[in-house]
Amino acid sequence: MKRVVIIGGGIAGLSTAWNLREHCPAKEFEIVLFEKNPRFGGNIRTERTDGFLIEGGPDCFLSEKPWAMELCKRLGIDGKFLNTNDKNKKTFVLSGGSLHILPEGVILMIPTKILPLAYSSLISWPGKFRMALDLFVPKKKDRADESLGDFVRRRLGREALDKIAEPLVAGVHAGDPETMSVRASFPKFVQLEEESGSLIRGMVRKMAQAAAHRKVAQQPPAGATGDPKRKLTMFMTLRDGLSELIDTLSSRLEKMENTVLRKGVGASSIEKLGEKYRVNLEDGGSIDADALVIAAPAWAAANLIGGKDAELAEALRTIPYVSTATVSIAFKKKDIKHPLDGFGFVVPKIEKRRIMAATWTSVKFAHRAPDDSVLIRCFVGGSKNTELVAMDDAAMLKMVREELRDIMGIDAEPVLSRVFRWKNSMPQYTIGHEERIAWIEERLLMHPGLHLTGSAYHGIGISDAIRFGEVVAKRVIHEISGKGTAQ
Repeated sequence: MKRVVIIGGGIAGLSTAWNLREHCPAKEFEIVLFEKNPRFGGNIRTERTDGFLIEGGPDCFLSEKPWAMELCKRLGIDGKFLNTNDKNKKTFVLSGGSLHILPEGVILMIPTKILPLAYSSLISWPGKFRMALDLFVPKKKDRADESLGDFVRRRLGREALDKIAEPLVAGVHAGDPETMSVRASFPKFVQLEEESGSLIRGMVRKMAQAAAHRKVAQQPPAGATGDPKRKLTMFMTLRDGLSELIDTLSSRLEKMENTVLRKGVGASSIEKLGEKYRVNLEDGGSIDADALVIAAPAWAAANLIGGKDAELAEALRTIPYVSTATVSIAFKKKDIKHPLDGFGFVVPKIEKRRIMAATWTSVKFAHRAPDDSVLIRCFVGGSKNTELVAMDDAAMLKMVREELRDIMGIDAEPVLSRVFRWKNSMPQYTIGHEERIAWIEERLLMHPGLHLTGSAYHGIGISDAIRFGEVVAKRVIHEISGKGTAQ
């Protein structure tokens, strides 16, 4: 029997294994998945304690990218979808030491409503007029890549970059707009400019089209267990946390025929033996594979591949990563004077603070804290303060409390705190990323049976990892069945 080996048990590796089994019966080949850590899930980690539900890594996925929701439906857990609490869906931006509401109608960084922007205290009047000039700025004449910073300054002006785009990007991607590829990180922005000649005009048109098709798009497939009348919010999660997706995937896979999942066993190197790959394991063992999928960070894939193809390994190492940390901290509701009338706030780099953002978790989602408590999650590190991730727990907690005191006026003793560090975990799609990935994928053609998947290549979100995992699974099936490589 042929064998597929997957290295990495995060959402990329698990979804690849699931798609292999969905698209091909167990009798066709064996699947063996290795995860070096003692648990599956990678950056997805949910903890429950004293009535609190704490997400150590990502806490949601985007409903407009349907692949995570579709996987949940196929697993039968779509009945546990949880919307954000849109009674308080405002986002705040720290500016001049005070929290200002991000104007209603600003989609990521693009204004789509005139009056909320006009009345906003966040952007100056010259900044507002400059943003409006997007309607008249000619579109870029060539398709050369540019940084997100250059793109936003060109279309919307510096103030929109400093006060809106940069902090929002830092809060989501932990990245630097001055080095980030706009084509790789935000291809829809480029598409809006190319098709409409204006971000504002293009986004307004897109919103109108989305509204026209919303009823159709929200109808669940036949057999789905979710509520067909449920209105989807932009950010979605699961009632019991995102680890429920990981737990469901891993437990289902473990029950399948010819499917083996092993935790606490890492890979140390790979070698080619004829038409097979040999994976050498850190415990001294080895396993041969007819197809090998590396679902690990690009730098980890480079370490495995280095002895076989130094040029491919070097290309993988050119994909930079940054480290981040999340600090979840809870207080008694009676000790918080801030109204908490939103999902949280983001912090522009120009404010020179030590946190990137804070989510008011128990406001954003239900079932995250006891009724008498408030749960807040702060983000530390990223491209602008990566050295802070090395602080010990006590120092980091002290720092976060100082930031919350200065920004929100919270001076109470926390009832709970939890620190999660994610070292070299967030890939950065820098200028030239698309060309870099194209070269890597072309080089992989020299190594039939070897595949790469994960957040380093075609999208950093959960849905993107699931989508690309299915693409890779189909390629593997075509190779093993002798039909060539599926695209």
